[in-house]
Amino acid sequence: MGGKIKKKLRSWIMIGIAAVLLTIIISYIAFRPADLSYEKVKAQTGDIITYYSFSGNVASKNRQSVYADKVMLISKVSAEKGKEVKAGDVLFTTVQGDEIKSKINGEVVLVNIEENQQVTPGTLLIEIADYNNLEVVFKADEYDVGALSAGKEATVYIPAVKKEFTGYIREISKEGQIANGVTFYTASIDIEQDGSIRTGMSAEVKLVSGKAEDVVILPMNVIYSDDQNRPFVYKNSSGNTVVKQEISTGINDGMYVEIKSGVREGEEVLYKNDLKLETMLFPEGGKNTRFYPGGNKK
Repeated sequence: MGGKIKKKLRSWIMIGIAAVLLTIIISYIAFRPADLSYEKVKAQTGDIITYYSFSGNVASKNRQSVYADKVMLISKVSAEKGKEVKAGDVLFTTVQGDEIKSKINGEVVLVNIEENQQVTPGTLLIEIADYNNLEVVFKADEYDVGALSAGKEATVYIPAVKKEFTGYIREISKEGQIANGVTFYTASIDIEQDGSIRTGMSAEVKLVSGKAEDVVILPMNVIYSDDQNRPFVYKNSSGNTVVKQEISTGINDGMYVEIKSGVREGEEVLYKNDLKLETMLFPEGGKNTRFYPGGNKK
């Protein structure tokens, strides 16, 4: 009997030791400092600006296309391709004595007639383009056209010449064109010619969509969302344990998010780099292109 008792006693001792070790391990995992498994980031104060972005092309603001409105017999052609003309200059004359004149200042880009040639109604005879007065023409779909208005400021960037400048929307078409089931409207912005810009060059147009100045901001990758898509962050509690903190958010620029409540400026937020973050769906993401930390604008 004594041997059996000693064997059972040893078994209970081993079980007790295992239980103590398990308790120690669990306690370590549950109460170890948050710094060992999380990284930290501090909430800052800054400005976030969101943009609508559109694509367009440089075009000549003034253009004249001369068509024959009746049967004509050309007697003299005064216009020459590549030459400059002024409004009022005679382009060609007819045997009937008609003088066809330019209505704009510009360069002759097409001459489609010769002397002693007879032309029929509807024939394109001469084309003139004003390359000194240019515009950017861009398209906005039916969902974004409401953000446009005549006189609204926009930023125009022309990649081919690496130039960016400020312009103002001059006009917006009232009739749309349908492409792939979506209706598009055209708008134009006047730009200045500096000798390097050519018609047809692609252009990028940006308009301010939203702006939040001197607000609390956090990087997007430290924000999580629950099953109801409610945003939250992780914080380090007074007991040195990790807790969830619900927050309310505003606009974002694809990198930073406006924090309306739940986190104060300078407060630390915890996040894990080794996990695939389940960030919330931000409807403004992608429209934003610029962030100014500390409220300092460039």
